[in-house]
Amino acid sequence: MTKIITIITLFICSLLSAQTQFEQGMGKAFGLWKEGKNAEASAMFERIAAAEKNSYLPNYYVALINTTAVFSEKDKMKIDLLLTKAQDALDKEIIKDQNNAELYVLQALIYTGYVVADPMTNGMKYSGKVMEAYGKAKAIDPNNPRAVFGEADYQLGGAKWTGVDTKPLCVQVDKAVELFATFKPETQFSPKWGLERALEAQKNCKK
Repeated sequence: MTKIITIITLFICSLLSAQTQFEQGMGKAFGLWKEGKNAEASAMFERIAAAEKNSYLPNYYVALINTTAVFSEKDKMKIDLLLTKAQDALDKEIIKDQNNAELYVLQALIYTGYVVADPMTNGMKYSGKVMEAYGKAKAIDPNNPRAVFGEADYQLGGAKWTGVDTKPLCVQVDKAVELFATFKPETQFSPKWGLERALEAQKNCKK
């Protein structure tokens, strides 16, 4: 009996230790990202992803870091490398779980990166895919603020070329802002980004 209790205790301790290592690693990676050390943060999230197979979050952040870096990058070769890295990381998680709205929001963002990098070449190629990815995210979780806002924001961005009526889109932006106010992330590391951008879009809608 004592041996069984010892084994159980050791097992629980190992779980707690692993959890602590995961949390420490994630915290350190976020710290690097906050300091603007994108490559170092991405590499650390990759190492965590290799060790932690049960959480989608490390690969999610590898993809998010590399995707968001594209929006301030001018070198097309670097953009391709960043987006390829992002897609590879995201693919690993989508294969495991097709029922996670956050993954499809990020997929839409990757496609948006291609459009922003080269609108003339990629606009027609990827716009439908952007909307399809947001559609999947909203089908899984209609109240995900990033899905609701992202879909509206993408269409607002192209409104001057498409001539689409922006009023219904601004209504969706307002809805997203409300959803951000009530959204509760599943864990301390779960996605919670997007409110600042939504508030900015809301201001622009009122101009």
